[in-house]
Amino acid sequence: MGREKRYSEMTEYELNQEIASLRDKARKAEQMGMGSELAVYERKIAMAKSYMLNPNDFKPGEIYGIEGDPGAYFKIAYMNGVFAWGARLNGEGREEALPISLLLEQNQK
Repeated sequence: MGREKRYSEMTEYELNQEIASLRDKARKAEQMGMGSELAVYERKIAMAKSYMLNPNDFKPGEIYGIEGDPGAYFKIAYMNGVFAWGARLNGEGREEALPISLLLEQNQK
């Protein structure tokens, strides 16, 4: 039995299969009222989706909406792989990293 593939090693097809599987597990966790397990699956889905995007499409200094957090905005300070590092504009300004799949261009809100 080989080790599990990392998302960075998966093809787009494999990532889509993984996302479908995670969505099914998330749906079951939600139906069973397992909130913490649901949150884990949602984070994994966001990560897998990030590997299907091009990090070069996300620019430092730009401001993006945040999926699942209407009215919240995130300004990118710098990129590191599929993570955008920066700060929420309506928060206390502390630096954090978000998977790029959670960032929405202003015209996608």
